[in-house]
Amino acid sequence: MSSKDSTPNASTSASAKTSATLSTSLLLDGFRQKDAILALSKQIHKLAKNLKTPLKMMEVCGGHTHTLMRYGLKGLLPSNIECIHGPGCPVCVMPKSRINQAYTIAMQKDVILLTLGDMLKVPGSNGSLQDARAKGADVRFLYSPSQALQIALENPSKKVVFFAIGFETTTPMTAALLSRAIEAKCQNLFFHINHILVPPPLEAILDSKDCTINALIAPSHVSVITGAKIYKPLLEKYRIPIVVSGFEPVDMMQSIAMLARQANDIQTHNANPQLEVQYTRVVNMQGNQKAQELVNTFFEIAPSFEWRGLGEVPNSSLRLRDEYRAYDAVREFEEVLDFTPIADNKSCRCGDILRGVAKPLDCKVFGKSCIPSHPLGSCMVSSEGACAAYYKYGAC
Repeated sequence: MSSKDSTPNASTSASAKTSATLSTSLLLDGFRQKDAILALSKQIHKLAKNLKTPLKMMEVCGGHTHTLMRYGLKGLLPSNIECIHGPGCPVCVMPKSRINQAYTIAMQKDVILLTLGDMLKVPGSNGSLQDARAKGADVRFLYSPSQALQIALENPSKKVVFFAIGFETTTPMTAALLSRAIEAKCQNLFFHINHILVPPPLEAILDSKDCTINALIAPSHVSVITGAKIYKPLLEKYRIPIVVSGFEPVDMMQSIAMLARQANDIQTHNANPQLEVQYTRVVNMQGNQKAQELVNTFFEIAPSFEWRGLGEVPNSSLRLRDEYRAYDAVREFEEVLDFTPIADNKSCRCGDILRGVAKPLDCKVFGKSCIPSHPLGSCMVSSEGACAAYYKYGAC
């Protein structure tokens, strides 16, 4: 091919690359515009002037907490609108007993334990999974659950255990992995299931005597899978406004404005609270039906799950259905596992932070003996943890 022939192709390639870059940039920048954020702040301040009762909203998801801190949005809100950080960080709410089980399994002979990166540093009674790896255990972190099947097939003489965590967002990926393992007739891949559900812990928090929350910013990624319909029982029972929000700063500010407007209507005109979706470009009421069917094929609701800070919460997690128990790591390693609940470090207030009754700065060890490189609690470990957000971005 001559240089003349090659020039248009190179130009086209460069143009396509530039176009893709610009499209991505425009998509993000549109939801980070300073003028739009400040205009929404002004609108929120105007609405807040008419509030008879302060708006105390819980942003359930840790991703929302990080957006608030990273972009300094809390500093743009009036004093009578408070952000309360919630339990929507799967690493943060994982109890020590489950970390201990993962550690114990990892230390068994001929075992490869797989999990997501954040879980490696969460401290258990005997240390973290990172400590187990330092002692010789074969512990690996995954970028995607799909890697687990490949590792199992490449190591047929090993028991490969996937320590599966996450809310409704990640559960379909675990279900898809199990489906593929069955198709591949892979018999050395096991699942330690720690998939949890959003509504039950929120109900436990809203039922608590010290709860002051009167509005919710609901998680968006969970809602993509489940649909916003999962929050309707909370709306009906607690009669508080709920808005499903996106993660960008404009998303967050618009969602807060929607909650402030609802609070005004409720307090001034005795209006009924509503369940609204701000993140309409991704979320609808019904969710991803195919993903829901896949999850229901392999999982059922477990009777109870221990949450850090909340204790045992009924019907708040999933477990494998009986017909798939051959893949259950708890069943496979039951003889060596301890199921005793373990108390958190007394100086750590992760539990209170996850319940929304304390903030990171209320903890005496925050930023002192508890830092990201040496965390005492899970809220400092996870990239979605409230303590990690305060430490990284500072209080605003």
